[in-house]
Amino acid sequence: MSALALMSRTARRIEDATPAHRDRAVDGLRALALLAVPTGHWLLGGFTLSPDGALHNASPLGAFPGFAPVSWVLQMLGIFFLVGGYASVLSYRRRKGSTRAWLGGRLARLGRPVLGVTAVWAALLPLLHFGLGVPVDTLRTASTLVVQPLWFVGVYTVVTALTPYCVRAARRLGVWAAAPLLGSVAVVDLLRYGPYADAVPSWLSLLNVLPGWLFAYQLGVSWGEGRVTRRHAWALLLSGAALFAVLLLVFGYPASMVGVPGEARTNSHPPSLLVLALAAAQSGAAVLLRDRLGALLRRPALWAPVVVVNLSAMTVLCWHQTAMLAAAVPAAYAGEVPGLVGAPDSAGWILARLAWMPVFAGLLVLIGRYARRFESPWTGAGPVRRALAGVLAAGFGVFALGLG
Repeated sequence: MSALALMSRTARRIEDATPAHRDRAVDGLRALALLAVPTGHWLLGGFTLSPDGALHNASPLGAFPGFAPVSWVLQMLGIFFLVGGYASVLSYRRRKGSTRAWLGGRLARLGRPVLGVTAVWAALLPLLHFGLGVPVDTLRTASTLVVQPLWFVGVYTVVTALTPYCVRAARRLGVWAAAPLLGSVAVVDLLRYGPYADAVPSWLSLLNVLPGWLFAYQLGVSWGEGRVTRRHAWALLLSGAALFAVLLLVFGYPASMVGVPGEARTNSHPPSLLVLALAAAQSGAAVLLRDRLGALLRRPALWAPVVVVNLSAMTVLCWHQTAMLAAAVPAAYAGEVPGLVGAPDSAGWILARLAWMPVFAGLLVLIGRYARRFESPWTGAGPVRRALAGVLAAGFGVFALGLG
């Protein structure tokens, strides 16, 4: 059987197994937002090589600030939280047990893959350093990159735990339940960037973490409760785009949606008002395009990849940086490699990095074949193995965060 025939047969099998009530548009939006994470990290993240052969993080945005609009397209966490809120409402409504049991099940599905990737990396660190001579600075760079997407899981865990309260707010206030969250972030931004910024402690920005990411999730909950109409969607799209433009052109917010090494301000960590403006516009567009996207995904050839990506969502999120490192760390022994190891400051680097993207994707697929088991219940792991995984994960966290 040819590869094309096998793919067609697999797509048809997935199509036949899909329940009629499945919301294909929401699954498609989730897959799109999920794939934007590795795409963004792989395109906008690079490595420089120090004289001792160690890798250090770098970004082409430092040399090409005009590429900032690329980050607007690839920053789709607003969409991810939107569809997360929508899906949580449906799941919460279908729960058969208590709210506590429902939350426990969802949080376990989020926690297992995180525990898996951090425990594996904790075991790899001494092997890489003492066995293969990988410099400590390279390992710190690698650990930072591995941890980088995991903050999202922590925030998403907290947001998921708030689902019952979000449902109550949506039923009472509808789409307006998200407005206080937007206002909260606006106030904190005014304090940390306004005329009295010098007198404001740096920790104040952390107050934006929860409302900043809860904003789109609350919109998704309201959407799932049927409280977001097309008129609301148009208002979100237009007002979000207008606010985004004003913040950029009038108030001087950084243009990049991701952090740029050496820049004093960042939009995403913690989220600024610019992130919420983009999330509002994206959310409005998602609601408006839902029917068209759902119709498009009736085609088995398009629907099958969406199902595969969603089934491996946490694996993609947790291991995509490892895939890039699997190429970069060995390459560092050869010196600078175009598009992989070396300052990302030329058009040649960008073209070479685009050529490396399929390699990273292939490595992620290979790693995912083994790592995906962490998403399933750890029925074969006894209390000793689980405790060991927890200790290893904690040790990796201490190393990655520079605490040890």
